[in-house]
Amino acid sequence: MVKITMHVEGMACPRCEAHMVEAIKKAFNVKKVTASHTAKSCEIIAKEEISESAILDAVKETGYVVSDIKCEPHKKFSLFGK
Repeated sequence: MVKITMHVEGMACPRCEAHMVEAIKKAFNVKKVTASHTAKSCEIIAKEEISESAILDAVKETGYVVSDIKCEPHKKFSLFGK
């Protein structure tokens, strides 16, 4: 599993967040996507790494601008620490 964090410019409201989430889910097979217009960020949890160029292409369709992408391993934590 991988966690991809992006800095996104142009989101101004909760509907913008939903638009970003819908675009990512439509373009890629991901486990979870969250977006925040106040933090200007979007976080993707996916089984496999997604190329930066593919992410930029998908976001470009929405009209928002990604200025930074960070990819790191994602560790799932359970209630009991296993």
